[in-house]
Amino acid sequence: MRKRHIVGAALAALAVPLTMAIPANSHGFINLPPSRSALCGAGVVRNCGDIQWEPQSVEGLKGFPSRGPADGTICAGGDARWAPLDNPRNGAWPTTRVTGGAQQTFTWEIEARHSTTNFRYFLTKQGYDPTQKITRASLDLTPFLTVPYNGRQPAAITTHTATLPTGRTGHHVVVAVWDVADTQNAFYSCTDVLF
Repeated sequence: MRKRHIVGAALAALAVPLTMAIPANSHGFINLPPSRSALCGAGVVRNCGDIQWEPQSVEGLKGFPSRGPADGTICAGGDARWAPLDNPRNGAWPTTRVTGGAQQTFTWEIEARHSTTNFRYFLTKQGYDPTQKITRASLDLTPFLTVPYNGRQPAAITTHTATLPTGRTGHHVVVAVWDVADTQNAFYSCTDVLF
């Protein structure tokens, strides 16, 4: 009997770290072009905190831009656990080269397929300073792409193709918002690009 209790206690002790290592709220993020979450998850960018283990978990209140994460916390979805995503790193986030007026495909890696209202894509205004945190004032608050889903679930690998706005040069940030239909939350993903 005593041996059974020892074995049971040992299994319980092993199970706790394993369950803590598996994200409880796995959802989705932009994988290509690589978002800040993807760069941290792949180890390309270091000192990202816990987001390196959970790039899919940047979830915050929906309703952006009128509601949702506060200015300066948009890339982290307003969640302090993911605050390194809001750190501008002196403008040193790796960028993907893009061209205004050209087609760009955004690929989401989705681990929990929620009923979805839409996906929306915002871009920083010309003159954006990449050494500063993202605020509503730094964004064009009219999305350059909105993809309605009307309650459907997205695929595990979901792609959207947009024509990028013209009139941009230099380092900019795409803020993508995945609005979930059946919760009060959305998922936020920031991708640094170079026009």
